[in-house]
Amino acid sequence: MYRILLALAVMLALAPRIATAQGTGVYVQIEAKPTMAEAQAAISQYETYLQDVNGFTLANGFYAIALGPYTREDAGQVLRVLRGEGRIPGDSYIASPSWYAGQFWPPAGDSPAPQAPAPAPEAQSPAPQAQAPAPQSDGFQSTLPEETVAEARAGEAQLDRGQRDQLQQALKAAGFYSGAIDGAFGRGTRNAMASWQAAQGYEATGVLTTSQRATLVRDYNAVLSGLDLRQVEDSRAGISVQMPTARVAFDRYDAPFAFYKATSGADTAAPRVILISQPGDRGALSALYEILQTLAIVPANGPRSRTANGFTITGRNSRIVSYTEASLEDGQIKGFTLVWPAGDDSRFDRLRAEMKASFRRLPDVLPAAAARADDGQSIDLVSGLQLRRPAQSRSGLFVDSSGAVLTVASAVAQCARITLDQDIPAQVVQSDPDTGLAVLRPDHAIAPRGVAAFASGEAPLGASIAVAGYSYQGVLGAPTLSFGKVAGLTGLDGESGIDRLAVRVQKGDAGGAVLDMSGRVLGILRAPAASPERKLPANVAFSLEADTVTGFLRDAGVTPKLSAPAPEIAPERLSRQARDMAVLVSCWN
Repeated sequence: MYRILLALAVMLALAPRIATAQGTGVYVQIEAKPTMAEAQAAISQYETYLQDVNGFTLANGFYAIALGPYTREDAGQVLRVLRGEGRIPGDSYIASPSWYAGQFWPPAGDSPAPQAPAPAPEAQSPAPQAQAPAPQSDGFQSTLPEETVAEARAGEAQLDRGQRDQLQQALKAAGFYSGAIDGAFGRGTRNAMASWQAAQGYEATGVLTTSQRATLVRDYNAVLSGLDLRQVEDSRAGISVQMPTARVAFDRYDAPFAFYKATSGADTAAPRVILISQPGDRGALSALYEILQTLAIVPANGPRSRTANGFTITGRNSRIVSYTEASLEDGQIKGFTLVWPAGDDSRFDRLRAEMKASFRRLPDVLPAAAARADDGQSIDLVSGLQLRRPAQSRSGLFVDSSGAVLTVASAVAQCARITLDQDIPAQVVQSDPDTGLAVLRPDHAIAPRGVAAFASGEAPLGASIAVAGYSYQGVLGAPTLSFGKVAGLTGLDGESGIDRLAVRVQKGDAGGAVLDMSGRVLGILRAPAASPERKLPANVAFSLEADTVTGFLRDAGVTPKLSAPAPEIAPERLSRQARDMAVLVSCWN
């Protein structure tokens, strides 16, 4: 339950009014329960969407749940609005405080927290038609004479639900209110109004005059200045929604999307709107959710919410912020994505709210996306949208049962974010420039299918080996085995602890396990040396020997699993064992 502590000046201005309310204020009683446990459970539910919830004991042994205290005028409005909209029981009524024997909720000591006012925010087939914006429905005029409190309250009584909601939204946007947008002007709303009045230099009555309402709403709408917000009806996509038509305009259809590109500027941080429209079921909705999260316009950082019939995705990076929502109704999946430049959060938040509130479903729907085969479309594109790709991906291997991963340090140097197998976030816990190794730990413990078992001692010269790695940096979706032999027991300059391998590998294999034919790890494939003077043959690679690797792991707090010599195993079993211990390590910027 939200309560607001007014600044000292506001408290002084409201002192007579508050004293009166405490002495003669009334409540809206909404329920009575036979036990305190039942009453507290009901209060917990009501507090998720109502303000000013109280609990009182009654003389008959029951426990009352009531809203307030309010003046009689405010109590009447709260009762009328909430009962009329079905948010409180139909038999709720106005109650006198003298009817209550004692108060058990809110708990003693639940005091309001101070809140400082925030500064006001600073002041786009045939293309779908944008309807001219309707006149502002606030009904407020800014050039009216000042009113008495009684006149202001009489004008306030004429506001409809949308206008009352808008005032609460405007107070919230200005930093004075954090309660529910319910259109019922209870104690929290009144205190927010008084705080806003005091900040503007008005008398803090807690009831806005017509002129004050106009000023508040005008400031609230100023953030949308210059966007030319209009309701756009896209009949082909079957969607009607408000869009910033000064910033975006219709571009093309590419099922399941309708694209509205920036009217100026072609960089990837330019504003964009994408309408989502396709037939489908819950399976198609789930697939869409997964696909959207691979797109460059949906950065990985940000909250996600998903239900059986809908989802929302917010993504943010240093360049853009995007919001996506989609839902399934009557066999149709519809929604939208808003992409906006980073650093313009006030405008983005407000525009997102306007689009959500104005979103309407129309009868038609875009066809399901056609399967594309051999049409030349890049594997980096989905319906013309760029997929989000890591800066680089390398190989690694699980080295303990909680999911610790060993890889090469160059794979994770200077990364904004690191993931394991594409979507498991991880952190570097130890990195060593001498060995070129790094240990990662996932943000949450995971249970790998397999853990590396290390050999000890020097690998036999000429021994057959297999390198288990993501040769093509995850494009194939699974690790591959590259077979070869141990061709030397030192590095190019005679360094010990390094083996020279006769095997053909790719960049993505770096950090992968070098296995003998029994599945033991003989070493870790090193990253190719970045030296223009030395260009190695395609079938030459180097690995760090197992003893050096296990010593590094112990220093990093990981106890390596060791394995004695064992007989060779079948290639199928070796491949399965390698797959279970291998992990794709991706560096994102």
